[in-house]
Amino acid sequence: MSEQTPELRWAPMTPKPKNRRRIWVIIGIVLAAVAIIGATLFFLVPRGDAPAPGASGSPGPSANETAPPPLSPTQTPEVTQPAPADPTIEVFRERVGGWLTDAPRGLDIIVAETGEAALAVVDTLEQDARRLSDAQPPSTIEAQWRDGVTAYAQRLSELNAAVSAGSDTADAVSAAREAVSKLQGIVGL
Repeated sequence: MSEQTPELRWAPMTPKPKNRRRIWVIIGIVLAAVAIIGATLFFLVPRGDAPAPGASGSPGPSANETAPPPLSPTQTPEVTQPAPADPTIEVFRERVGGWLTDAPRGLDIIVAETGEAALAVVDTLEQDARRLSDAQPPSTIEAQWRDGVTAYAQRLSELNAAVSAGSDTADAVSAAREAVSKLQGIVGL
């Protein structure tokens, strides 16, 4: 007896489904994890200016030193604020240098752009001017610095008005550029 053998036919294999979606999900998860780790390190790593946690700049009391006498219930302690430290010009230059070196580039962008794009850059420069105003300069240049920052902020305000009105910004940009150049000269940039 002869057994019947099934007839074999060759057919192409069905292609495997593509896993592109799964690959993009994995890439997205990895990028999110890297961003979270980067943000965590940015906020947790101590900066060069700040002392390490638990570190103290002053030595502890020695055995020879005595504690001040305790206050009686009728006495109130005198609280005096320590005088702010006068930074050196080098430290101050480093603190404000980024804002002062970015300003000319921002002004170049304003010349090339119009409308909302230019207004966004002007807003950023005005925020930087507020930061410059808040920075504590060395006492040797304090008066010059304060006058210079006030003039720069005024020029940026005029530039904002010119951009908002859609008028020619060449004179306002030139005046702002001159004001920031004077500030750079004050700190030695």
